[in-house]
Amino acid sequence: MAQRYVRVQTTEGIIYYGLLHLDLNVQVIDAPPWLQGQPTDLILQPDSYQILAPSSPSKIIAVGKNYAEHAAEMGSKVPEEPLIFLKPPTCIIPSEGEIQYPEVSQRVDYEGELALLIGEAATKCSPQSAQSKIWGYTIANDVTARDLQKRDNQWTRAKGFDTFCPLGPWIVREVSPGARLQTFLNNNETPVQSACIDQMVFSPETIVSYISQVMTLLPGDVILTGTPLGVGPLNHGDRIRIEIEGIGRLENTVAAKK
Repeated sequence: MAQRYVRVQTTEGIIYYGLLHLDLNVQVIDAPPWLQGQPTDLILQPDSYQILAPSSPSKIIAVGKNYAEHAAEMGSKVPEEPLIFLKPPTCIIPSEGEIQYPEVSQRVDYEGELALLIGEAATKCSPQSAQSKIWGYTIANDVTARDLQKRDNQWTRAKGFDTFCPLGPWIVREVSPGARLQTFLNNNETPVQSACIDQMVFSPETIVSYISQVMTLLPGDVILTGTPLGVGPLNHGDRIRIEIEGIGRLENTVAAKK
């Protein structure tokens, strides 16, 4: 199994980065691993910490319509260049965190995605050098208030509600180009989304290069690479699970209706 890099909070409220071992002990690292953090002698026992989202980024940049079949299901063509938008860092929650359903929305959708973790600053980098800027990979759910997205004709509100970016549960350094992404709703054995990540229209290095022409990417920043065919609604009390081969699973519950 690939090394799993986590960000955790202890029962005393202290936040650490660390390596998650098979026995669920966490070996603490003295800094974020993408900033050359090194293992220490401090070991956290499984009952002494809670897993947080694996990064606390300065920004989250997402890519829309990056799978041809998803673009078609949204009634549009594949963009000629990456279609990017921002989600605020305040919408991040960890695996097992609760997605809150906004009162102003009647349709909230899941969107399972591969997420990239930037390891070093990137400004106007080429696609060839962009790969070296990607430190690792995790899983994201680009939760979207679909009715508001259509009403607003831009995506900030629909994508930016608190809890609308489940992220995690950890970071791995490498992922197979042909890894399969699958999304499962309410423990149904049949996935509602299933695609290989090499079906992306724009590759991770192309995306990083493109974004870096617009804004400087900083260590710890997160890029969501787009969702495949099969997006659909979430309802109060639903449980949503996104799996990517070689990474793991991101699981969250939608808050029950009050």
